[in-house]
Amino acid sequence: MITILTDPHANTARMSNSSSISHFLLMSMADTRQLQLLHFCLFLGISLVALLANGLIISTVACGHHLHIPMFFFLLSLALSDLGCISVQVFFFFFFMSAEFSLLTIMCYDRYVSICKPLHYGTLLGSRACAHMAAAAWASGFFNALLHTAKTFSLPLCWGNVLGQFFCEIPHILKLSCSYSKVREFELIAVSTRLAFCCFVFIVFSYVQIFRAVLRIPSELGWHKAFSTCLPHLAVVSLFLSTAAFAYLKPPSISSPSLDLALSVLYSVVPPALNPLIYSLRNQELKDGLGKSIMNVFHKE
Repeated sequence: MITILTDPHANTARMSNSSSISHFLLMSMADTRQLQLLHFCLFLGISLVALLANGLIISTVACGHHLHIPMFFFLLSLALSDLGCISVQVFFFFFFMSAEFSLLTIMCYDRYVSICKPLHYGTLLGSRACAHMAAAAWASGFFNALLHTAKTFSLPLCWGNVLGQFFCEIPHILKLSCSYSKVREFELIAVSTRLAFCCFVFIVFSYVQIFRAVLRIPSELGWHKAFSTCLPHLAVVSLFLSTAAFAYLKPPSISSPSLDLALSVLYSVVPPALNPLIYSLRNQELKDGLGKSIMNVFHKE
């Protein structure tokens, strides 16, 4: 259970000696009514953009039979994870975020094979291989989320139930624990970050190979298309990993409400809104499929 709280002090004092907390209270991000309304409108606008854009991608790919190819299959999976990230809490948030980074890595591999090994594309990315990779991404996200949330919520919470964040984030929940066992959860987070960094290294290596292959093409149009697609992808992946890692691993001495809020927005809210623009709406096949879907709706009416 989650409740928005504007004055948490009395409740914190009452709950500070309790280790069996059944709900959390989220502090408001501003003290004045005007700033609260501004934050509300900002978050509402970004969330609606993410929900609408990712929803359009899912419906377009699902209904467009000519889009049933590996690239759009992974794109549909990414849109599903983005929808989950923008609208869930704790376990499912960790689940969708973990699965999303795995899917971003797989999508990079798809581009690497299509550009650098086009003759082997059908062999390396057949329907069975795509299904296995997608299943592995979702399964790894599930077990990662299960491991972290089970460890986090097994800790006694003796510093109340007030979170200075707009959603239940694991580092903020760990701040409420007085148990030395929470060090193990930080160690698990560090291990997860290392695995994510390995995926990031693979993504960078793949793009280096892609750029080397593209530069051999004697066409400036081909260069522009490849770089305009790959560089934004790399930028969002870098933003996602760097801000998430810093949010989860930064020492308490440099923590502050404004910094925590900015980091959380950058890795949990911005990527789901930007992904449709970077991976989808710049793709001509998808835009054509979206246009056909809209025309079909109007024709039916």
